Parts: sequence; C-alpha cells; structure tokens
Amino acid sequence: MATDPTAQKPFDRLLLTGAAGGLGKVLRETLRPYAKTLRLSDIADMAPAGSGEEVQICDLSDKQAVHQLVDGVDAILHFGGVSVERPFEEILGANICGVFHIYEAARRHGVKRIIFASSNHVIGFYKQDETLDAHSPRRPDGYYGLSKSYGEDMASFYFDRYGIETVSIRIGSSFPEPQNRRMMSTWLSFDDLTQLIERALYTPNVGHTVVYGVSDNKTVWWNNHLASHLGFTPKDCSEVFRDKVEAQPMPAADDPAMVYQGGAFVAAGPFGDE
Repeated sequence: MATDPTAQKPFDRLLLTGAAGGLGKVLRETLRPYAKTLRLSDIADMAPAGSGEEVQICDLSDKQAVHQLVDGVDAILHFGGVSVERPFEEILGANICGVFHIYEAARRHGVKRIIFASSNHVIGFYKQDETLDAHSPRRPDGYYGLSKSYGEDMASFYFDRYGIETVSIRIGSSFPEPQNRRMMSTWLSFDDLTQLIERALYTPNVGHTVVYGVSDNKTVWWNNHLASHLGFTPKDCSEVFRDKVEAQPMPAADDPAMVYQGGAFVAAGPFGDE
C-alpha cells in the first residue's frame, strides 16, 4: 500500500500536542506534507512558528484552553502529556484530565479522527517470552501505563457513543536507535512511526483500532494482525544495531529490563513513601 504523502490530499489543519517533546520535535518536521497548516501545542516553550505552522502554548489540564486549541482542526495527533513514570498526582492533570479534555473538545468541535499516542506500558507486566495482540488483556506497569490504558478506554467510549474514530498507537521505543537489549524488540524508527501515523490518518473506517508501534525487528513480542486494515508495513529493523547493543554489559537475569515487556517501568516507585 502506498505511503507517499504526496499521493494524499493534505488536511487543512492538523493539531499536534506534545510538540516540544522528543517525538513531537521529530513529527513537527515529518508531518508537514500531511497538512496545509500544522498547529503545534505544548506546555513548554517551542521554536517560533515557521511557514505553515501555528504555535500555541496549552496546559492540557485546562479544559477551556484545550477547547480553544481544538477549534478549527480536522484531526488531532495527541502526543502530549507526561511521558515517563511519575507520581499519580503528576500524571493526573496532563494524562488523565488532559485526554478527557481532548476528546470532549473533539466532540464539541466536530473532529472525527484522533491519533492517540498510547504506549507499550499498558501491557508492561507481560513477560518477554509472551506474544500479544490487541485483544490481550491490559497489564499496566505503572501510573503512566494506567493513564494510557484510560486513554484507550476513552477512545473506545467516544467512538461507541459519538462516532469519533481513533487509532491508538502503543508506541514501543521510538528513538534514533535502540539503546539496550530490550529495545531490540521494541524499537520503532522515526520513519516507521511517520508511516504508521500516515496510515492512521488516511485509512477509512478505523473505529477504535489499537496497533503496536514497532519496526520490523527480528524478535518482537506483538502481533498486529488485528490492525492489518491499516496497511502498516514497517521498513526498518533493529538488527543493524545488534553489535553495538550486544557490546553493552549483560544485565542480571532478574533485571526487569530482561524479564518484563515494560522493562524498568515495572519497578519504578512507589512514590511518596519517604
């Protein structure tokens, strides 16, 4: 299936939340062909708007600000929020209240397509010798994973009740290259992420589709057969980094990064016990 953005009609205006984050900065560049105007939002400072861009500071926990942010957009790429394991109170505003505000604003402003940056941490407590698909029961590995699990439920609810379609991308580890042995299985290249977002934007009748965001790695723990209608065919593979990763010291056999799909997230916290 073709993934050439020049073959697709660009959206008038796409909203990207989390535009100041690691992936947000990448997507700010790679998503340009898909929109006449790219509206960029974050709570942190961003580079000034360039050609075809709008920059808007927004706290996702502020309901009214989010409603203003969503006004006039055709689709939303929701990558905003806390992206690491933190105390629940820090997760609550951006990740839980924030995703509710995004969906409520989409409903009120007639936005019918959302790409939700979910995470592998919604299933982080599975062991690395298990293979999962989108129907495998969720096993969040922390407050961050719980917030992403909640976001997937929000997506299902808003489709069932209001017809707002969502592709929830359970992102593995999207970095320039895998940083450790676990990421040899979870790595998602930036090019493959962009291709997956393109398919999520343009594929008709997605309802609420859950797809694992992972490249064509030699060993993977996730089966995307339930998202085959997206036509996502990753091109990159972590094997080109094998020698570099294998040169790192071998972790202990009981290290969470060697046991659980969520890696170190399963052992983060508890918080507030001091």
